[in-house]
Amino acid sequence: TQRKCWCEQRGPQGLALLPLIYGFSPPLGTVLFARGIAATGPRFVCVGTSSGSVLVFDVPSKGTNITLSEVLEEHNCAITDIGAELCEQPEGAVDLVTADDSGALCVWRSGETFKLITKIPASESTCSSVKLWNGIIAAGYGNGQIRLYEAACGTLRAEVRAHARWIYALDLAPLSGKLLSAAEDSFVQVWGLSHNAETKSVEIEHCHTECVTDTLICGARFCNPEGTAFAVTGFELSEIIRYLQV
Repeated sequence: TQRKCWCEQRGPQGLALLPLIYGFSPPLGTVLFARGIAATGPRFVCVGTSSGSVLVFDVPSKGTNITLSEVLEEHNCAITDIGAELCEQPEGAVDLVTADDSGALCVWRSGETFKLITKIPASESTCSSVKLWNGIIAAGYGNGQIRLYEAACGTLRAEVRAHARWIYALDLAPLSGKLLSAAEDSFVQVWGLSHNAETKSVEIEHCHTECVTDTLICGARFCNPEGTAFAVTGFELSEIIRYLQV
């Protein structure tokens, strides 16, 4: 059993909580921060770190005997986000994608041992948010772009200049395929994703725009699986604003 505890560190930027897990330690002289988390498979929870490692925890259905099952070491930069498949897929399909500060993406198949299926190379901008829906990877970047990749092979299928500034949040409504994007430019966009059976392509359609005036948006989520409502918040904003489709 892996033993876990928490320690406290104070510095010029305030308080950091550091998970100390016997069997895993960050590079010497570095401080470890968690960045990105997702549940995948029947019992695994994956946590990204600022060192670039992804910690895979085995969480039992009952009890509290959570163990560190595996450490994924494919990234060379800090993890920014982790996305798990939101729809039911055939056995053996990819079900996890991890992103890092360089813009690189790694696509995984979970199991007793996680398997790297494909790696999408680093780009000119950080991948700040990533989602996985029905075999499609939706990735948001610091340059305001949204890119859609085919998860199984890493092929780029679509690219949209969605925002004028850094994208801070993406979310996907699993029942409708709606994609939500929010950025520093104060805009929230709703898109529709779909598979074209005839051309075997991935399509993206713009559906709606909202402007949250004078707000640097830093978070956005759909409020239901259909994507008919969403909520946003921003830097130094003490409230959550909810929008509802009527």
